[in-house]
Amino acid sequence: MMITITEAAQNHFVKLLSSQPKGTQIRVFVVNPGNPTAECSVSYCPADSVESTDTHLKFNLFSVFVDPISAPYLNEAAIDFMTDELGSQLTLKVPNAKVRKVDDDAPLIERVDYILQSQINPQLANHGGRVTLMEITDDAFAILQFGGGCNGCSMVDVTLKEGIEKELLQQFPELKGVKDLTEHRRGEHSFY
Repeated sequence: MMITITEAAQNHFVKLLSSQPKGTQIRVFVVNPGNPTAECSVSYCPADSVESTDTHLKFNLFSVFVDPISAPYLNEAAIDFMTDELGSQLTLKVPNAKVRKVDDDAPLIERVDYILQSQINPQLANHGGRVTLMEITDDAFAILQFGGGCNGCSMVDVTLKEGIEKELLQQFPELKGVKDLTEHRRGEHSFY
């Protein structure tokens, strides 16, 4: 199923829906899908707002509706309801909201770019940096361009070889290596 909803979250939704007009269900959607600013949201879905193009997911006591634009970005999403000493909250894990998951048989450049966007860039973002895949050469090297805080950083070679290259070669044995397109020079935009 596209979205996993834990039993605790399902019980929470049933309780919320019990105070809504009859026929109200749940809608899950992504705002700014495929963008670094993407956010997943949950709302009530009155019966008259269901569209024929929506994906309909049936759970025990309620249904979830997803619009066609959000659907590909909600692949592998998980909704949980957690309670601790601070209270309780609904948690949404949506690994593909910021970048659409690609199929295993997609071209190599798309699969490498997906790993960079979904796994590597979120780590680099902690330092204000990012990496962009420029091309994959005929001799199987991924050419990357660093930006943001990575530009001018003295650790970029270590990040490239020990981090990114290791990760990509492990996932894509057909790659020979990773090369950096960017000339690294220090500037006021660099993060130290």
